[in-house]
This record gives sequence, structure tokens and C-alpha cells, in this order.
Amino acid sequence: MNTDVIVVGAGPTGLMLAGELRLGGVQVIVVDKLAAPTGQSRGLGFTARTMETFDQRGILPLFGPLETSPLGHFGGVQFDYSVLEDGHFGARGIPQSQTEAVLEQWATGKGVDIRRSWELVNLVDDGDGVRAILRTPDGEQELRAAYLVGCDGGQSVVRKLAGFEFPGTSATRGMFLADVVGCGLKPRFLGEKLPNGMVMAAPLGPGVDRIIVCEHGTPAADRTEETTFAEVADAWQRITGESIHHGSADWVSSFTDATRQASEYRRGRVLLAGDAAHVHLPAGGQGLSTGVLDAVNLGWKLAATVRGWAPEGLLDTYHGERHPAGARLLMNTRAQGMIFLGGEEADPLRELFTELIANDDNKRHLAGIVSGLDIRYDVGEGDHPLLGCRIPPRRLATSGGGTSTPELLHDGGGVLLDLTDDPGIRAVAAGWSDRVTTTTAQETGTSSLGGSVLLVRPDGYVAWAGDDSKELDMALRRWFGNPTDIES
Repeated sequence: MNTDVIVVGAGPTGLMLAGELRLGGVQVIVVDKLAAPTGQSRGLGFTARTMETFDQRGILPLFGPLETSPLGHFGGVQFDYSVLEDGHFGARGIPQSQTEAVLEQWATGKGVDIRRSWELVNLVDDGDGVRAILRTPDGEQELRAAYLVGCDGGQSVVRKLAGFEFPGTSATRGMFLADVVGCGLKPRFLGEKLPNGMVMAAPLGPGVDRIIVCEHGTPAADRTEETTFAEVADAWQRITGESIHHGSADWVSSFTDATRQASEYRRGRVLLAGDAAHVHLPAGGQGLSTGVLDAVNLGWKLAATVRGWAPEGLLDTYHGERHPAGARLLMNTRAQGMIFLGGEEADPLRELFTELIANDDNKRHLAGIVSGLDIRYDVGEGDHPLLGCRIPPRRLATSGGGTSTPELLHDGGGVLLDLTDDPGIRAVAAGWSDRVTTTTAQETGTSSLGGSVLLVRPDGYVAWAGDDSKELDMALRRWFGNPTDIES
């Protein structure tokens, strides 16, 4: 085989997945049909959970100083996300182009091979591997790998070639997105609803504004021609009465409210992640972040499968865990669209929602959904509050001084965090030392991790918690396969 895994698409999801696979010890080639990144930035930041994920890989400092705000919104109704512990509205104002550049720097530093101007034109899953036929500057090329993952966006070629079903709701309206220059716009951070539609505007830099234009009655037609600045400016004027025709645009694009999700995230040796698996209205800035979380969930499981130590069924838990997360994303973005983009017929819904969101329990619920901090995977029975949830960022005291929960996950392996100083528990984990690092520590601060032993998966989620050595043995086998002495 040419490589272990082929990743199609060098956007944030594909780059994150490629880096995760390298952490897992497998070879990966990323192919992308574009000769270079577009430089466009549909996404402007990432959620609180994705920020934590980058921190768990040591990536976060590469972004430089980051701004977070406790204030966020749901469907345009603003509220304070800090009502949720560790909650905030995420890192704002980070262009997607910067996120891609940071992830490419990190991934290539891990040895990822990125091949641009390589366009997938066909693939064959023969049961023993995948053959990918690609159009390249040097003519047609064929690559073979054990697995292939489509991270190639909402119009995914991988999804179509592999025959994945993509059910959902068709688009009902068309909208515009643009970065405009020299228009002198007043900020409309949460959007302004007007009789003919809704507009948003936010400054990106001196003289540059990000705008979104949602005009009532705009059909969601299939576009055969590129969107022009004149179209955007015309729609802006029809809604606001203001002319921005004297300005220009760095780039413009159109999008719709189509909502679809692949019925399955895996078919044999072909898998999907990110927008290739789910498309939705870009409400709350969740799309890029969901793709990153798909990648981190899949990466260690696929690497374990390729390397041969994965327990039976581990790779199938990718669909089992991330498909419900994707469905929840589609549910909440559709709800936000109804609240935010509906006309007068949606006024009663907006009024009721504004009343409901005044309740702190409702705020915590919605903040958890949009931030990604409420994700809880089914990892088995138990009553520990962190079971199935992400391990939160906390400082720890160790014999060597100190560390943090994110630092423990930098190498992409599993972690057994012993907060009880139990040598018997640590002895159980010795057979998995090549896959799970054991750390004995004490908690500091007032936010407790529960004071027990935690088995943390490479993606940062707690797979087991307790103090029973037999239960730990079973949990290690379930998530990390047989111990080394049995495999040898």
C-alpha cells in the first residue's frame, strides 16, 4: 500500500484528522483539489469545546492571544454563557484561514504528507483496502490505502462516489456572505431584522466588514455562476435602504439553509467527517468546530484499527458517538434559523423563547449545546458525573511539580489519572503502558474532578471512573484492546 490512510480535503477537519492519525502512529496522505488554500474565512472562531481540544494537543498557543466572551446567543437572543462552568461563546474573530494555517503547521510538523492539486475522481473499496484514482498535475495517479476518509465539504465527492445516503431537508432560502471593503458600515453583531430580511455586520479590521445578507423571498436556486459583489450590494440596499455599491469585496459567496446528514459515517473502509457528513445553516459558528471534534473522535480509533490493537467494534463507535452529535447540531441550527430568520409569523416563537431563556437552567442547556461542552458519550454504566464527558481543564499537583489535564493529552494517547495514589490500580494499567500513560496527581483549586481514578480516552473523554481494579481492567480492554503481554 502507498499509505495507511488517505484523507480527502485539506480544510480544518482533514488537517486535524491527519495530525491525529500521525499521533496514533500511522502514515497518512492528504489530497486536495485546490492548488493552495482559498484564503477565505467562512468561519470566524471556534467553540469552547474546540478551544479545549486544541489545548489538549498543545495547538492553542500557535494562535497567539485569543479573545473569549461570556456573551453569546441562540437564534439571536443574547445571554451569558458563563452560567455554565467553563462556559463561554468560544474564541471569536479567528479567521478560518488562520485556523487552517495553524493546523497545517501542526500536521506537517507531525509528518503529514499534503498533496495539493490532487483531485479525487474515483475510488474502489475492495474489502482489503481502498484504491483512489486522482487527477494530478502529472496526470492520473492511483493511491492505495487501508482506509479513506472524506473531509471534502458539503459537496463531498467521497460521499457521492462511495454511495452514502444524505437525507434531510432541502434549502428554502438563499443568503449571501461577504467580506466587504470601504463600505463604512455600523456594527450589527447579532443581526438586524427589517421588513425585507435580516442583515449582520461585524468589523474584521480597518475598513473591512464581514456581512451576512438574508433577504426574504430569495430562492434557494442551484447556482451555476459565481456570486458577485453587485448581487450582494443590491440585496443589502433592498433590505436596509443603504447603498454599499461604492465599496468592494475581498470575496463573496452564497449559502442556504439546507440541512442534511449522512445516514452512516462509515461504509466499509470509507468514512466521512465534517461537512462531508453534515450540512446546516451556519448558526452559532458550530460547523468548523463540529468537524474538528469528528476528527479527534475518529483519529485515535482509526489509528488503533490500522495498527491492529483496536478492540472489536471500536471503529464503529465513531458513528455511534458522532452521528447523534451531528443530529443534535442540525436540530439546534434549524431551531435558530426559525427563530432568527423567520418573518412576522415567527414573532410569537421569538417572544416565548425570550421568556424561556431568562431561566438559568435553560441558559445552561443552550450554552452546553452550542459550546459543545454538554457532549456525553455512552461509555457504560456508572454514576461518576464525568463519565462519558470531556475532562475539564484543571491544574494538578504531581511529585514533579505540577501539570494540567490538557497537558496530559498532548501526545494523543490514553491517560489513567490516579487521584487516589493507589499502587494496585496503577499495576493493573501496566500492561497498556504503550497506549495509556499513568499519572498520579492531586487536585488543586475548588473545582473537583471527583477524587477518584479516571481513565481518559485520547479524545479527552472519560471512559471509566472508580477505584475497582477489575472494572478498570475491563474498561482498558474495552477501549484499548488486550494488554501487551497477551498480544506478544
